[in-house]
This record gives sequence, C-alpha cells and structure tokens, in this order.
Amino acid sequence: MTARVREIWRHPIKSHGRERVTQLALTEGAALPGDRRWAVAHEQSRFDADAPGWVPCREFSIGAKSPALQAIRAQTDSASGRLTLGHPEREDITIDPDDAGDAARFIAWVQPLSNPDRALPARLVRAPDVAMTDSDYQSVSLINLASHAAVEAQLGHAISPLRWRGNILFDGVEAWEEVTWPGKRLRIGAVELEVVEPIRRCMATTANPRTGQRDAETLKALNEGFGHQDCGVYARVTRGGPLAEGDGIEVLT
Repeated sequence: MTARVREIWRHPIKSHGRERVTQLALTEGAALPGDRRWAVAHEQSRFDADAPGWVPCREFSIGAKSPALQAIRAQTDSASGRLTLGHPEREDITIDPDDAGDAARFIAWVQPLSNPDRALPARLVRAPDVAMTDSDYQSVSLINLASHAAVEAQLGHAISPLRWRGNILFDGVEAWEEVTWPGKRLRIGAVELEVVEPIRRCMATTANPRTGQRDAETLKALNEGFGHQDCGVYARVTRGGPLAEGDGIEVLT
C-alpha cells in the first residue's frame, strides 16, 4: 500500500478554528499557506506589536488552557480573505482579521469560550511572513492515521484525528513508522520536506473537536500504551510545489 495524503488542514487563527483544503502550494522554508497566520494574544502576553515576530505558544490563548476553543471551525473566503468562524455555542461570525474593528468583535466573540481561570484573550495579532507554529521554526505537521488508530485502540473508543491539529493526515504506513523519520526527507508529489522531530502532545488533545469538551485521556493513552507522549512529526519544506489530497508520499534516503 502506498502512503498517501488523505486530508489537508490549516488553522488560520492559532488554536481558533480549522478548515480543510484539497490543494495548495507550499514554499521552501515556510509553513502551510494560511496556517496559523494570526494568533490571539492574551492579556499577559509579551507579543510586541511594534516589532512582531514568532513567539512561543505560552504567549497566546490556546486549546490546552481553554478546551472549548477546540470546537471552533473556520472557512476562508478566497476572494476577500475574510474568515467565517463557528462554534456549537456561538453564532457564526465573519471578520477581516486585519481590520481593528473586526478583530475586536472576534475577541468579544471568543471570550465566552475562554477559561476564566486563565489569562483572557486580548488582541488578534500576526507577524509579517511568519506563521505562529508551535515549533520555533516554520513547520508543517504530519499525522499518521495508523498511529491515530493505535491510540484509539488503546483508549478503547474512536476519537477524531482533528484533535491533533495536524496539517497533513496520511495513511499507508504502519503505526509509529513516522517516529523513524526525523533526519529523513519526504517527497510528496512535487514537494520535498525534511522531517525534524516528533510532536509532543499537550492537554489540547483531550478535548473533542466537535464539542470542545474534554472527554478522552489521550496523554495517558500515549504514555501508558506506547511509552511516549508524541503523535505526529514536524517537517520543514525544503522544496516547494503543489500539494493535493491523494498525493503519494515517498521516504527518501
């Protein structure tokens, strides 16, 4: 069986919504286009709007602290660039994230979904040409659906692979084969990537992406079942090109 891309996902606002795309073009050294372009700086964040650049996830509102955020869905209007966001507990909202008034409306919209015991969302921010990836380099994340199925088996029930908030969901290899990939290169269609490291998982994955409720002990399943807390790998794009669902994946030596 050939390893293939089954789904491609991006998260326009870090930890605040996801959308599926069938094809796009990757650029060398960059994250997935439109992925984590914006982020929500909380009231204690040290993100500097006058000198914007990448900062770690602790400076932002994230699903590990506010599980309800996991249930936000997003849709980008390709013509206007406007985002429509929805949640089971909120009316849909459509915004231009770069418009100050729309950004303020969004912050008010997301407040009821935020954990009141944590620093609350304050600003919608971005840095030019830099995605707010969880890694301190511009990365694309890959999730092996066979490894996901192994976690489901350990839990004893099905869960959505969207919990992992990956960019590329793929199948066609054995569970956990991807843990041998760091240091190797992948060819996906015309694109090449260098796999850098496994993704260590946090509490965000315990929340159901349909409801935003914590309902699965994913971290316990990983640690007790497999002796680690990882699922998926981060990779750097070393050769850009088109990427589409259905593309084959080849591990290069």
